[in-house]
Amino acid sequence: MGVRSVLSRPLAKWVVQRQQEWMYRPAEAQQRWFRRLVQGGRQTLFGQDHKFRDVQTVEEFRQAVPVRDYEELKPYIEKVLAGQSDVLWKGKPTYFAKTSGTTSGTKYIPITSDSIPNHIDSARDALLNYVNETGNGAFLDKKLIFLSGSPELDEKAGIKTGRLSGIANHHVPAYLRTNQLPSWETNIIEDWETKLDRIIDETIDQPMSLISGIPPWVQMYFDRIQERTGKKIKDVFPDFSVFVYGGVNFEPYRAKLFDSIGKRIDSIETYPASEGFIAFQDSQTEEGLLLLLDSGIFFEFIPADEYFSENPRRLTIDEVELGKNYAVIINNNAGLWGYSIGDTVKFVSRDPYRLVVTGRIKHFISAFGEHVIGEEVEKALQYAMERHPETEVVEFTVAPMVSPAEGLPYHEWLIEFATPPNDPAAFAQDVDNRLIELNVYYDDLITGSILRPLKLTTLPRGAFQRYMKSQGKLGGQNKVPRLANDRNIAEGLLETKQTV
Repeated sequence: MGVRSVLSRPLAKWVVQRQQEWMYRPAEAQQRWFRRLVQGGRQTLFGQDHKFRDVQTVEEFRQAVPVRDYEELKPYIEKVLAGQSDVLWKGKPTYFAKTSGTTSGTKYIPITSDSIPNHIDSARDALLNYVNETGNGAFLDKKLIFLSGSPELDEKAGIKTGRLSGIANHHVPAYLRTNQLPSWETNIIEDWETKLDRIIDETIDQPMSLISGIPPWVQMYFDRIQERTGKKIKDVFPDFSVFVYGGVNFEPYRAKLFDSIGKRIDSIETYPASEGFIAFQDSQTEEGLLLLLDSGIFFEFIPADEYFSENPRRLTIDEVELGKNYAVIINNNAGLWGYSIGDTVKFVSRDPYRLVVTGRIKHFISAFGEHVIGEEVEKALQYAMERHPETEVVEFTVAPMVSPAEGLPYHEWLIEFATPPNDPAAFAQDVDNRLIELNVYYDDLITGSILRPLKLTTLPRGAFQRYMKSQGKLGGQNKVPRLANDRNIAEGLLETKQTV
C-alpha cells in the first residue's frame, strides 16, 4: 500500500466528519452563506444597484434581485471585461470560465479567489467520500486520467480565461501531479481526435486506476484503445477501479461502457458547472448526489412548471419537496446573483439533501403543448433498453416533426446504436408506451390523434461525432442536447447521414 492511499484514509474521515456538521443542519448552513454573500456584495456595483445595504432577509433579497440568465447579467460581465473592479464581487475575478451558450454566444463566467475552493475542494471531497465509505484508496497510488479541455489559458482584460476543466487542471494537488495523465503537452492539443490518439499513446502501457470524463468521450477513448489492442479495457488497464463522470445522465451509456471495460467497477458521479460545483455522489449505496450547502453558494429553487410564469416562487432548501422538478438558481461568491444555471433537478432525499439532475429548463419538446423533458426521454429509452437487453446506445436526441410530408406530426428519435435492437419496431413502441405513461400531455396527444407514435431514425456509426466536429464541439466537456423544440440538431445529424 502506497503513501497516498495510507494518508487518504484519515483525511477522508476528517472531511466526512466536517461535512456532517452541515449535512444535517442544512437551513442553518444556507442562512449563514446568505448573510456572508449579501455582506460581501454590498460594496460592489451590483450590490449598490440592488440596494444590498437595505437587504436583511431572504424575502427582501428576492424583492431586490430578480432571476437572471447570462444574457440578462451580461451588462455587468461586460463591465468586468472592460477592466472595471468591484462589479459583481470584490476586486476582479481570478479566472473567466469560457463556455458556449445557445443564445448568448461565448459566455464568460467569473471565478474568484473566494469561489475557487468550491470547485477544487468539492472535486477532492467527492473522491474522499468514496475512500471513506469503501476503504479503497489504492487507486491514488496508480495513474489517474482526467479527459478535459486544454489547461492553456488566454487572457481577457488581464484575467486568465479558459474552459473550466482546463482551469481546474491548474489546481490539481501537488501530491497527485506525479501520477496525473495526460502530459501538459498532450493536454493542450486543441484538435480532439489528435489529442485522443496522443492520450492513448501516453496511457496504454500505464497502470491506470482512475479515469474521469464525460461518458461519451470516455467511450470514444475506450473504443480507440480496443481498436488498437483488440482487448477489453480491464485487460489493458487491470488496475482500473474507479470511473468518475458528470455532465450527462450515465444510464444510456452504462451498458456499452461496462461492456467495453469487461467488468463492473465503482463509479462516482459529480455535478460541476462553470457557475459552481453543485453536488457529488457521496455514497455507493444511496440514490442521488449530495447538494453542497456549505460551499459558497446560496441556493434557490423554482418549481419547473412555474419557471416561465410571471411571478414564480423562489424556494429555499427547507421548502423543497421530494419528487418535484426544480430549476436551480444560485447566488455565490463569484458574484452570480439570482442566476439561473439552466438545469432542473429533483430531490430524492431530504436527510441529507440529495438530488438527481433531470434536464435543462430550456431543453424540452412542447411543439404541441406536451412539454416532454429530458428525464422523461431518458427514462423511456432506458425502459426500452431493459426490454431489449441486446441493445447498446452510443448517443441520441429527440426533435419534433411538426409538418411531415404526409400523416400526423410526430416526435423523431435519432439514435446511434452500437448494437441495434433485434426488433426496432418493438423497441420504438416500448419507448413510446413508456413516454405515454410518464407524460400525461403526450398521452392525450397520442390518444386524441393529434400526434402519431414516435418515429425511430437509426443513424450510422460516428454520426454524432461528425456532427459535433462540424460544430467545433468535439471532445472536452461538450454535450449533445437530449431534446430540442426545433429541428436544428436533427437536421444537422441527418445531413451527416446523407454524406456517409
